[in-house]
Amino acid sequence: MSHTSFPPIHPPARLLFGPGPTQVDPRVYEAMRQTVVGHLDAYFLQVNDQVQQMLRQVFGTQNPMTFALSGTGSSGMEAAVTNFVEPGTKVAVLANGYFCDRQTDMVRRHGGQVVRLEKAWGDIVDTDEAADFIRREQPQVVMYVQAETSTGAYQQGRVICDAAHAAGALVIADAVTSLGAMPVKVDETGIDIAYSCTQKGLSAVPGLAPITISPRAAEWLKKRTSPSVSWYLDLKLIEKYYDAPHSYHHTASATLFYGLHQALALIMEEGLENRWERHRQAHLAFVKGIKELGLEMHVPEGHRIFNLNTPKVPAGVDDAKVRTTLLREHGIEIAGGFGPLAGKVFRIGLMGPLATEAEVQAFLRHFGNALEGAGYKRAGAACCK
Repeated sequence: MSHTSFPPIHPPARLLFGPGPTQVDPRVYEAMRQTVVGHLDAYFLQVNDQVQQMLRQVFGTQNPMTFALSGTGSSGMEAAVTNFVEPGTKVAVLANGYFCDRQTDMVRRHGGQVVRLEKAWGDIVDTDEAADFIRREQPQVVMYVQAETSTGAYQQGRVICDAAHAAGALVIADAVTSLGAMPVKVDETGIDIAYSCTQKGLSAVPGLAPITISPRAAEWLKKRTSPSVSWYLDLKLIEKYYDAPHSYHHTASATLFYGLHQALALIMEEGLENRWERHRQAHLAFVKGIKELGLEMHVPEGHRIFNLNTPKVPAGVDDAKVRTTLLREHGIEIAGGFGPLAGKVFRIGLMGPLATEAEVQAFLRHFGNALEGAGYKRAGAACCK
């Protein structure tokens, strides 16, 4: 039998301007090089405790039940569903994009009864319309996506939460893209359960799913008599692992927690509101540049995600050619649309280290030239030089 050797890996340099994963600060990588300790080691528990404290700040909550699950953002979504949806639970989904559809699929797999308020991908759910829908349907759970990664649309939630609470329902919000780059404000908005990921607005690596549970939702969970369908994502068990008495549940990755700790520490040092404003300013600079190129944004002004932008693909331009050129010539990764937006929008992330004026302007130069190379002709001027 022949012996095959496998040399060390050397990934190519990339500028991650896509919807995630996003650019990671060198300090996060340095933290992840540190020595692994056991998942019940006092040092790991100390790191986890500090992660919980910082997550409360970025979520905008005082919820004691706040921690990072071992799994990607989709595990956060499934944890929300499996713990708060039982067979026959009526769930209202405010549907305006791909991840609302994923919520729907998960609810149905757990035996929930789904009712949907349907909107086009990229539209915002009118809050009065949502409130009327909730009052009419009287669901037990309401789900919505705060920052819809498939469309670039940001959904306000205060009226939704007020209407849901008036109906006696719990509110589950997807903050996968917004957390760390835009205001989430769980307590102020009235969200009962919010989940996110680590590789978007927090600018860490994939693999953990921050989640926060309000006292109201925690009390509901405490009274639940049927066991969660998922053992691995059972929040009652996970809480006993991360908090006292620290009962063994699973082997959490110390390496991922080190990375998340430093990503959150960077946010704390910058100041949360300063970080939101930096992402907002980067977004405004991007939109200004897009307009100067003669392109349009898919989502109307005032409803856009700061850190995930969706300019429309110009008529006659192959978006795949633009994306391929950026990757091949400049090591820049962006994403295209999918579902009903396939070939119609670019999805361009401005997150963490890349959310600066200098990075935005450099990106726009390369983007304009790639558009020109794909056949785009802006009326009145050459594209970009």
